[in-house]
Order: sequence, then structure tokens, then C-alpha cells
Amino acid sequence: MFAIKTVSLFFVTALMEIVGCYLVYLWLTQGKTAWLLIPAGLSLAAFAWCLTLHPTAAGRVYAAYGGVYIFVAIFWLWAVDGIRPTFWDMVGASVALIGMAIIMFAPRAS
Repeated sequence: MFAIKTVSLFFVTALMEIVGCYLVYLWLTQGKTAWLLIPAGLSLAAFAWCLTLHPTAAGRVYAAYGGVYIFVAIFWLWAVDGIRPTFWDMVGASVALIGMAIIMFAPRAS
């Protein structure tokens, strides 16, 4: 159950970060309204809050979260940007997820 909760929380965290950054991107590069900065700020605040919900050391959480972020960003590339990931995109995202699993779920001495 810990693994499912951890991975699910990482996915929500990644989505919050990507949405927040994407809204800023739309404002800066696509000429969209500055009003997008309000939901962007809220999304990025939710991202930071989500990172605090893990019951382990912050550095370990940040390191492992990076692997999930890579995977979600590749999915975003496909779902939002409309660019189909290459085989190598998927291999890289899979390696990142394996790294996350090793960091978060490897046995540790207390």
C-alpha cells in the first residue's frame, strides 16, 4: 500500500508542477493572458505542498520524484503537445521510473 500511495502522490505532484509551468509557458511564449499566472501559482504551490506529504527524508523524495517527473513529462509531450514519444523517450522514462523505485523502495537499515 505504501508503494501505491507513494507513486500516486508522485504522479499528482508531477502533474501539478507541469501544469503550473505550462501555464507560465503559455503566457510567456504564446501570448496568452497574464491571468494564467493565478492558476499557475496555485498549481505550483500545490506541487510544493505535495512534496511535503511523503514520510521520508526530503532529499530522497526530491531525487525519486525526478524519475516520475520525467515519465509524466513524456506523457505530457504526447497528450498535450501532440508529439508521439519515440522508443528512446520511453526507454529513458522507464529507466527514470526504475531509478525512482530503487531510491524509494530499496531495503534500508534503520
